[in-house]
Amino acid sequence: MLGRSYDNLDCSVARALEAIGERWTILILRDAFFGVRRFDDFQKDLGIARNVLQTRLTHLVDEGIMERVPYQERPVRHEYKLTQKGIDLWPVIIAMLGWGDRYEASPGGPPTRLFHRECGGEVTDRGICGECGQVLTARDVRRVLRADLAVERGVASVGA
Repeated sequence: MLGRSYDNLDCSVARALEAIGERWTILILRDAFFGVRRFDDFQKDLGIARNVLQTRLTHLVDEGIMERVPYQERPVRHEYKLTQKGIDLWPVIIAMLGWGDRYEASPGGPPTRLFHRECGGEVTDRGICGECGQVLTARDVRRVLRADLAVERGVASVGA
């Protein structure tokens, strides 16, 4: 039987699971890549219990994947930003998004599409622009929500 940790396994995949393998953690990272920075915004977007969100954000900070940075002094308020270690998870998130679109999409189709900011080409599940072939970072990408979801969430369909 698999235990609650993978300390006894000499395996990089197991160690990565220790850092990011919890389901809320992956969704928090997804949101961070699409511009969410503040606790209340994560909570609102995910519908996650505040205590669970705090635990997951603290874990991401402790792992060096995110950093907690003050954005207001009175009262002191913080936002969460991806570190380089976190930014390096972009290929993981983009691959999961592509896999989910291919095998688990809702009947309405993929909820999010990603486009290269520079040329407008659609981003592949390998993080490559389908138009110009450039390997893209999160900063090179523009997110577009499916129209029905944009209306439901009260946002413009063209995001981050």
